[in-house]
Amino acid sequence: MSILIKPVITEKATTDSELHSRYTFEVNPGSNKIEIKNAVEATYGVSVIKVRTMNVRPDRNTKYTKSGMITGKTSGFKKAIVQVAEGDVIDFYSNI
Repeated sequence: MSILIKPVITEKATTDSELHSRYTFEVNPGSNKIEIKNAVEATYGVSVIKVRTMNVRPDRNTKYTKSGMITGKTSGFKKAIVQVAEGDVIDFYSNI
């Protein structure tokens, strides 16, 4: 079972990583902060200071079409914001 699923690369997350050395990941919903810390340290070789987690709720939407009303929903996920020590950098674009 993999702890880290993928990094979250948005405008807000990129600004947060440049200014405050905080990186955002989508993680396994069953993982805790200690497992996330160990996974980030092992994968990227940085020292983690703080881990903050949150469960992102699913978004629901309704579309009105010719054939009637269609409802849908996205899946929810768990997100972790990891703060690394000053001077440590995680480069997501090195494998491209």
